[in-house]
Amino acid sequence: MRVLILANGDIADERGLRAHLGTVDQVICADGGLLHAQRLGLAVNWLIGDMDSVDEAALASLGEATQVERYPAAKNETDLELALQKAATLAASSVLVAGAGGGRVDHALANILLLAQQRWPFALSFVEGQQLASVLHAHGGALELTGAVGQLVSLLPLPQAEGVRTQGLAYPLTGETLAFGTPRGISNVQSAKQARVSLEQGTLLVIETPSG
Repeated sequence: MRVLILANGDIADERGLRAHLGTVDQVICADGGLLHAQRLGLAVNWLIGDMDSVDEAALASLGEATQVERYPAAKNETDLELALQKAATLAASSVLVAGAGGGRVDHALANILLLAQQRWPFALSFVEGQQLASVLHAHGGALELTGAVGQLVSLLPLPQAEGVRTQGLAYPLTGETLAFGTPRGISNVQSAKQARVSLEQGTLLVIETPSG
């Protein structure tokens, strides 16, 4: 089952988001992510959060098919974390997140680190503009890249990635270690229609940026 989670951050390029939607089985809105769903014309299955970014008019417009889980403002989890937990209970096989970046730097960094945690039992990616960022864990197998020849591909270790191997990229990696904070994996280029990334230990954030 494929789940879309809409968080409350900026979605500056709704066209870019639509390009990555494909078939979505469930839509979960984390608080103000509801406003994104309404602009996109998406039916919402779940609305989760403390509702500090959703006005009563938006809540009143929801149909009976939307299930609402309201939480107190004083809580340990962010609304996005609660939405990810809900996706896990729904037995999602893959989750696409939008609205996790933009705006405040602290929110954006916290969201990226949250998405990179190994506890999530599904394939996880998020969109930022026209970019697609996928979280790749060593236990998750290889990642097949979906973009076109010429796109940029950046590999960021979180916090370290060992035994990194690539195929179909202009600057291949053949079992190297990418250490936290080093820029070696930035701005590689997809050189073949079929490209893939794998690793033996750790976690990578694989960011695909279309060319042109």
